[in-house]
This record gives sequence, structure tokens and C-alpha cells, in this order.
Amino acid sequence: MADVLIVGEIKEGVLKKISKELVTAGRKIADSQGGKVHALLFTDAPDQYSSELKGVGADTVIGANLGDFQPEAYASGIFGVIQEKKPNVVLMPHSSQGKEYSPRVAIKANAGIVADVVAISLDGGKVVAKKPIYSGKAYANFKVSSDIQMFTLRANSQELIAKEGAGAVEKSNVSGGEAKSKSVSKDLSGGNKVQLADASIIVSGGRGIKGPENWPMLQSLADTLGAALGASRATVDAGWIAHSHQVGQTGKTVSPNCYIACGISGAIQHLAGMGSSKYIVAINKDPDAPIFKVATYGVVADLFEVVPALNDEFKKVLG
Repeated sequence: MADVLIVGEIKEGVLKKISKELVTAGRKIADSQGGKVHALLFTDAPDQYSSELKGVGADTVIGANLGDFQPEAYASGIFGVIQEKKPNVVLMPHSSQGKEYSPRVAIKANAGIVADVVAISLDGGKVVAKKPIYSGKAYANFKVSSDIQMFTLRANSQELIAKEGAGAVEKSNVSGGEAKSKSVSKDLSGGNKVQLADASIIVSGGRGIKGPENWPMLQSLADTLGAALGASRATVDAGWIAHSHQVGQTGKTVSPNCYIACGISGAIQHLAGMGSSKYIVAINKDPDAPIFKVATYGVVADLFEVVPALNDEFKKVLG
């Protein structure tokens, strides 16, 4: 029997989609060996989110109130739940928070861990994790040989599958222990209207937009689609937009359902950050731009004509 523990995330009172993706992935593993899926949330009101997690297969929804995010405390809390539930597999989000606490959890549990996984399968009772390597130029499959197998999964990489679980609600008294550091302030200015890592659609701009005065054109299309606004490193380095929008090897790694690249040539560093997108739409007047080699749909045309036309049509269709 293989039990799975997933660690979900809540932001501003809303359950993040990656939480349900993790449960779906965990259900796939548990069903193969008759196990259970336990979902851990850092909240004192797990019942508020139990129906969402139950709908994708969670057998247990566990709430642990450890206060504001602190990676050492969260790692201690997760390890405490691991000791209680004794899962064979632990799935965590490859998010800004997950990247801070997941290696700490692995150390505490003396377990191997594979980060930034985009697909999972099973082989002989072990999880096979697929992840990008060499800046996204290739993919490799990994197995974890330790008794507890740990993985962090990229957001938007797992298809949600409805499957009713027991959804039993529990509260855990695990402690965060004595932390050696603490958060003293937060600066949330300059962030995206829609967070890049969570976005199912991203409208992204490169040098082809010619200057910072043209971002409103892309932002308008993003607003129409309910999308996040992304950018290439060249535009960030030029000071046209804040680094929080940058997609690529030195920016954010994203995996949306649709990535619309406007005036982006497609340097390998940029492809490393968005190459796993389900659909890639490239708009560029240079027919030899590398972005067309990975694009699902390519439009060789002037983006200043195409983007407003797309925006108008989407407004008609979406009302």
C-alpha cells in the first residue's frame, strides 16, 4: 500500500489550483497500490477547502495552523505530519514557498527529492518523475531510491481529474519548532494582476514591441483573456518593465495552457522558462525567428496589427 501526502497552498483565503493538481497526481499513485491521499493545508479552517480537495480525490484534509509563512516552521510542520501519516510519497508545489521548504523537509526525512516535475508515471511501485534538463532543451526521467519519495510539481503541469474522495477533515497539532529566521516585511508592489506561475494564459512581449509605451496594448489583450503579462529578459534589461514579469532561465518558469509570444525571437534562455506550455502562439514579423520552431501556431506579421485585431475578436467572443 502506498499512501501519498500532498502539501497544498492557500493565497488570500483562496485554494491555489496547484493544490488540486497535486491531489490528482497523488490519487494516480495511491490508486495503483490501494493507498490513501492526505492533503495538508496550513490553516486553522481546513473544512473551508475540503470539498474542493475531496472532489479530486483527497481522502483526508489536514489543517495545521503555523501562522505566517516561515520555511523552517513549515518544514518542521510537514515533517511532523509525515511522522504521523507515514506516507510513501510526498508531493509539494514547485512554487516560491515550496522551493524554500521542500529541501528542508527532504533533509529532515532523509529522503531523496526531485524538483520541478512536469509528469509522473509508475514503474514497479516507484514513481517515475519527468522533468526538464539542460535549460529545457531535453527531458529526463528520475526515480527516488529512498523509502520516502519526494517531488515538487510545476504548476499547470497536471490535468485535473474529478474523483470523489472521502474528504475527512482533521486538525494537526504539529509544531513549527524554533525558527532561526523570520519574515519582517513584505513588498508586494509591482506585481502582476494575474500571477505568472498560476496563470493558465500568458501574453508575453519582447523587443519587438519597440518600447515601454506599448505594454498597454499587450496588457489590454491579457485583461480580455484573464491572462498574466509576461516579458523577455531583453525588455527587462532595457528597463521597459519590472523583473517580476520576466519569463526565462533568469526569470520565472511557467507552464500555462497557452503562451502568446509577441515580438519575442525565442532565445534558448527564454524557451527554458516557457517551453513546457501546452500551446505556444508566436507573433513575429521575422519568419526565421527561433520561436517558430517550438510554436504550436505561428503568425508571421506585424504584432501592432495582429494584437489589436486579436483583442477585438476575443472581446466579441468573450463578451
